[in-house]
Amino acid sequence: MPAINKQKKVTQKFVIDATGPANDKIFDVAAFEKYLSERIKVEGRTGNLGEAVEVSRDGEAKVQVVAHIDFSGRYLKYLTKKYLKKNQLRDWLRVVSTSKGVYTLKFYNVVNDEEAGSDEEQD
Repeated sequence: MPAINKQKKVTQKFVIDATGPANDKIFDVAAFEKYLSERIKVEGRTGNLGEAVEVSRDGEAKVQVVAHIDFSGRYLKYLTKKYLKKNQLRDWLRVVSTSKGVYTLKFYNVVNDEEAGSDEEQD
């Protein structure tokens, strides 16, 4: 009997949560969704999503990517960081994996140096 190659259906779901930056109106979720759908490569070609990968907005500030092929979450993180750099947001936002398949955009914690400096002068 000849061996029949059966590819099992792989469905992976990824969520990129930009609630914080979107509420502060510094991050455009619609533009990010469009960027992902234009830049995600399938079989080595951009713009080749077809039915293999679906990019959609989930609520106001979340982008959901459903892949029916082998797909890496690190690739989504890479594209997100590339988008942040393109829009000059990389200095203020970072991409953090909060759980399996969920990435969150968070602000860097910035310590106010002026307050620390003025306390030392008063002593």
